[in-house]
Amino acid sequence: MSTVVGALSAGAATVATDGPEDLINLTCVPPDEDRHTMAHPVADRRASDTFDYVSELWTRCLDPSVGFERKLDRLLTTESDRFGLPYGFFTHVDTADDTQEIVSACGTHELLQPGQRCPLSQSYCRKTIAQADGTLRVNDARAEGWADDPAYELFELGSYVGSTVEATDGTYGTLCFASSAPRDEPIDDREAMLVDMFAQWVSYELVARERRARSTVRPERLHDMAGLVAHDLRNPLTVASGQLTLLHGTVLDAVDRIDAAHARMERIIDDLHLLGRLDEPVTDPEPVDLRTCASAAWEMVETEEATLTVDLAETTVCGDPNRLTRLFENLFHNAIHHAGPEVEVRVGGLPDGFYVEDDGPGIAPEERDLVFTPGYSTTPEGTGFGLCIVRQVADAHEWSLTVTEGSDGGARFAVTGVNAG
Repeated sequence: MSTVVGALSAGAATVATDGPEDLINLTCVPPDEDRHTMAHPVADRRASDTFDYVSELWTRCLDPSVGFERKLDRLLTTESDRFGLPYGFFTHVDTADDTQEIVSACGTHELLQPGQRCPLSQSYCRKTIAQADGTLRVNDARAEGWADDPAYELFELGSYVGSTVEATDGTYGTLCFASSAPRDEPIDDREAMLVDMFAQWVSYELVARERRARSTVRPERLHDMAGLVAHDLRNPLTVASGQLTLLHGTVLDAVDRIDAAHARMERIIDDLHLLGRLDEPVTDPEPVDLRTCASAAWEMVETEEATLTVDLAETTVCGDPNRLTRLFENLFHNAIHHAGPEVEVRVGGLPDGFYVEDDGPGIAPEERDLVFTPGYSTTPEGTGFGLCIVRQVADAHEWSLTVTEGSDGGARFAVTGVNAG
């Protein structure tokens, strides 16, 4: 979605903002007498009225005493009336599942109500998110060639203006205004930019809410982890204590068991220390060569008879080198631990990231979300924190992490949303 920085024609408004918290610097002169009147106040009011409108609008949008959902409802209702477009709606889209869902709406259109879903391929919003600047406007759908479009056949919207809403992991949806009838006056550049600004405000609210949720969840997460660690430490300690009673009989066997129990406790404690640090956001990323990073991580893991292949076209990403090395270490250790000492591990490139996969037995679909849960392990020897740490590293970089089936039937961990270094 474009940042709204507009330099408009003489006798028009100039709109400039770097973010939702910046108030608009707006200068207007009276419109020419022979110009057609535009529908929205930003397009056709005199300077003093426009300043009043902008001040009132942004005061409402930034009012800390009112929740986001209520502010959004007010915005949709008020601006629908001002645009002369009676339907205002905010959507969530899923391009992978080809779905669009109405999250919030005003107006009487039966298909544009909260909770209503439709295929994304049959929506106006599919073309909105495909626009280079993230904004689409339609003044007269039939006259502009929409008569046979599946979106027009389903919704029968004669006029529409919408802009893309972004979240931390990419496109979230759209913010739109529409009518069943064509627009009396064409939607002009200033009105389209205003919708884009509204969409940027919604994007800002979504990202801020997600960050607040993360900061709230973190203490609870650490509390839960502490309970899990206490439980996991108690088991090896019990084993160690029990083996002491056998020292007079089978000394060597008992010592080996105690050694193993203590080693597992050390791994759990190390992982716990990491979990307390790794989810802090990466604030000072630097270029990291993936080939070098993966090779260094491989050297830190007891690889036994395992083999590593690095197949990367683009090798440099922007991130924290220490945390990225730990991510590779844990994924390599996970592959060897679950797929066996002779596993073949491959690191490969993706259009916006990279993957690590093995040729082992893979992970059942019903377990793919569980493997990132703190303390979850399918073997008694595992700490249950290795893949949780991998997710923490990805989250700290604001990357996406998924697990699927690899090219050889094993597990593939894909990291996407990665910026090149």
